[in-house]
Amino acid sequence: MMFTFATIRISKNSARPPQKSTLAIASKDDSSRLYVPDDLEATLWAEAPMLYNPTNMDIDAKGRVWVTEAVNYRDFNTKPAERLSHKQKGDRIMILEDKNGDGKAESSKVFTEDTLLTAPLGIAVIGNKIIVSCAPNLIIYTDSNGDDKPDKREVLLTGFGGFDHDHSLHSLVTGPDGKYYFNTGNAGPHKVTDKSGWTLRSGSLYTGGTPYNKTNEGNQKSDDGRIWVGGLALRMNPDGTGLKVMGHNFRNSYEVCLDSYGNMWQNDNDDQVITCRVSFLQENGNAGYFSADGTRYWQADRRPGQDIFTTHWHQEDPGVMPAGDNSGAGSPTGIVYYEGDALGKNYRGTLLSCEAGRNVIFAYQPKVNGAGFDLKRRDLISSFPQASERYEWYETDNDSRKWFRPSDIAVGPDGALYIADWFDPVVGGHSMKDKKGYGRIYRITPKGKNLTIPKLDLSTTNGLVAALKNPAVNVRALGFEGLKNKGDAALPDVKKLLNAENTFHQARAIWLMAQLGNSGKNEVVNLLKSTNVSHKLTAFRALKAIGSEKPYLAQMAKDQDPAIRREVGIALRDVPFAEAKESIASLIKMYDGKDPWMLEAIGTAADGKEQQVYAMVGEAYPGEPVNFGLQRASLAWRLHPAEVIEEMKMRAESSKVPAPERRKALTAIGFIKNKKAVEAMITLSKSPLPEVASLASWWVGFRKTNDWADLINWEEAVAQEMTPAYKQMLENKKIVSDKNQALPTRIDAAKKMAADENGGNMLVDMRVQGQLPDSIARSVSDIIFKNQDQNVRIVASQFFPKNGKVLKTDFIARMSPNVSQGEKLFANSCEACHKHGAKGAEIGPDLTLIHKKFDKTGLLDAIVNPSASMVFGYESYTIVTKGGDTFFGFLMSDGANVVLKDAAGQQHSIKADQIKSREKMASSLMPEPTTLGLNEQDLADLTGYLMQFK
Repeated sequence: MMFTFATIRISKNSARPPQKSTLAIASKDDSSRLYVPDDLEATLWAEAPMLYNPTNMDIDAKGRVWVTEAVNYRDFNTKPAERLSHKQKGDRIMILEDKNGDGKAESSKVFTEDTLLTAPLGIAVIGNKIIVSCAPNLIIYTDSNGDDKPDKREVLLTGFGGFDHDHSLHSLVTGPDGKYYFNTGNAGPHKVTDKSGWTLRSGSLYTGGTPYNKTNEGNQKSDDGRIWVGGLALRMNPDGTGLKVMGHNFRNSYEVCLDSYGNMWQNDNDDQVITCRVSFLQENGNAGYFSADGTRYWQADRRPGQDIFTTHWHQEDPGVMPAGDNSGAGSPTGIVYYEGDALGKNYRGTLLSCEAGRNVIFAYQPKVNGAGFDLKRRDLISSFPQASERYEWYETDNDSRKWFRPSDIAVGPDGALYIADWFDPVVGGHSMKDKKGYGRIYRITPKGKNLTIPKLDLSTTNGLVAALKNPAVNVRALGFEGLKNKGDAALPDVKKLLNAENTFHQARAIWLMAQLGNSGKNEVVNLLKSTNVSHKLTAFRALKAIGSEKPYLAQMAKDQDPAIRREVGIALRDVPFAEAKESIASLIKMYDGKDPWMLEAIGTAADGKEQQVYAMVGEAYPGEPVNFGLQRASLAWRLHPAEVIEEMKMRAESSKVPAPERRKALTAIGFIKNKKAVEAMITLSKSPLPEVASLASWWVGFRKTNDWADLINWEEAVAQEMTPAYKQMLENKKIVSDKNQALPTRIDAAKKMAADENGGNMLVDMRVQGQLPDSIARSVSDIIFKNQDQNVRIVASQFFPKNGKVLKTDFIARMSPNVSQGEKLFANSCEACHKHGAKGAEIGPDLTLIHKKFDKTGLLDAIVNPSASMVFGYESYTIVTKGGDTFFGFLMSDGANVVLKDAAGQQHSIKADQIKSREKMASSLMPEPTTLGLNEQDLADLTGYLMQFK
């Protein structure tokens, strides 16, 4: 697609509202330029001081833009002198308006400035109710008299984790069923009781990000008896009752949006720099970030041969939904589904996803594929003319085009797109470099066309129908609610929409008809026999929304359309087996063995009744295990009751079964919590097939620290004898610890230990526990930093004295790099922990695409000051056991067994009840450059190598 650019020259520190501008070519560093498709144009609609630090926005029926500000975001990192004048009073909700219709806002006023608001991340304006998301609270402000001031403030729900954290409560939106949908990130725990008394309990092992996010844990049960973890998508009734989890196990999905058919869409960010994603969210979906119970990071679960994207989202684990589009590096934020016609019909049905880290708005037009969708991404709007140019000028962070940080995108009642720009040298979720709090809003319209705000008369049926057809999602909610209140009387006018040219209007009518009394409901039931697949699908969902789908489950389970059968599977989750049997049998019979969304839907239908359902699978697809077809093999993998252990063992050890299917068979056994599964895996670890034996051995070593920990006596199963060399190091330790020995004798023994792998680990243990005097530590410093064990060298850098010098990143950034020398330095100093391309290990973060995450200055800062900003999931811990053993490493799993991965990549499992102390280390396990013997030129060369664009 060709691009044009809209340019409005601005002054970042301007003290006056923006003036009307024209399109013109600007200099390369003009931060206001946006590149848009050649049939659209962009206008700078508003900028600071009309608003500051916009995190989210919504647009009301009058076309006014409501903005949540986050001036107080992470104020623990901000010096008092840097605060804006209103910072002490709490964050604000702003109302911006274009009163004269010239396409630019000239009015800005404060709706509320509330001490309850610290960095709110979401807003929904539904009539006179303004719903603000600000952890721990979901707040409703009511403006009863229309004076743009709140007359009432109510905390609708509370108990969400993540105060002053971007991985917290996000914006709410009205669904086509009239219910409220919203989500929250993984900064738990979330303990939330709805207005009917139902309690959600959700968490994971993630802590950090703010000083307030100190405690969290996985494996918590909600009142529905289920374990929900990580980030969540939620739904509730407008009165705060009926809270329900729609999907879980996200990292930090910034928003969930719905189209008028009821499909949910989201994006999510990552720990590495290559695995962000945009997804269709299947109801009840497990998005696969943590382990299923939230007690392990994805790194802990990584299996041999898995690429990062696969393992990051647990894509080869049964019970995890397909990940969608791998959008690569970045920091995804706001998302919206465009259903209007104002931009042109080629934009109708476009999913728009903000990518703040990449300075771009991605566009998708989802294409049905079986029971799911294919998502083909393109850049729609950006501050760069093409994707590659976003990384060409990585040498400095002064390229203000990179400061375009789209935090949200919304559709106005006029059909225009509005983009909120946080505008900062770095992604706002990591820190705030712009202390002025600057922000702006762009408006995207068709080129040469003046879009106007429609005047909606909500007192008439025609006006309410017009509102229902509006492209702004929370504006059409007003039409839905008004027509619903009219009951049967509104049915004739609503039914006319079934023939509307815009198919999304048809879908909205079906949802509403289901709630227009018995007559409307009967009309929807009749649509279950329609030849229009979209009508059938929406009708079934609409009946499910009002609890009237059960009489039609068996009928719809036989439908030829996979999406409809998917919805049946979802609806069967809590239906007893006796009632669900006929419908599940149809789903099994019609499953093609390939569709991952359909497989997950069948798994949902079988939840809690896997044994009975798998017996039906055996009847539908009989045969010997070695000869199982795709349907039987896939369903065995997904359902994995204990009855499949012997079948999967036979498949895993047969050379007649293709290698990928043998791996799946091993995975199925690995997910069965049963002693027979352990025994089968141990047997397979001795298989004559090397790849089977190797992977089975991995499963044995992995599962003994979690799901299989208490199923057998592991000490007997994997007992190892102590070597003579190890015993000698223990003798040396006794000498070092003996204060009655002469100091030279103790130092001599310590030096022997410092040069030995086991002895070095013992010395570090002693130092941490205060058992090694400074005099001895200094005497072995040079030796211990040459220890062959990388873990010893790295951890010793935090506890033993070392010589070094101050390294100035600004000076190094100006030095000319020798890239080939940098490659050699990486091989010698970094490959033991980090990957870059095909080279290196996977202990620390993958650095292949680090140039997309950092500019040169930012990367140098991360290398020179590794403890200043540790990557999420790579914080290091020290654990001392009651038996006196000390362990260091990254926390991989937490629960009954705590698992640490040390700097050499070895995992250590410690029973939680044997832990004497656990402390998050202030310093990174990554050694400082001086410890590695690197000088300024070395760092310039190394950074030049890492920052080269590929």
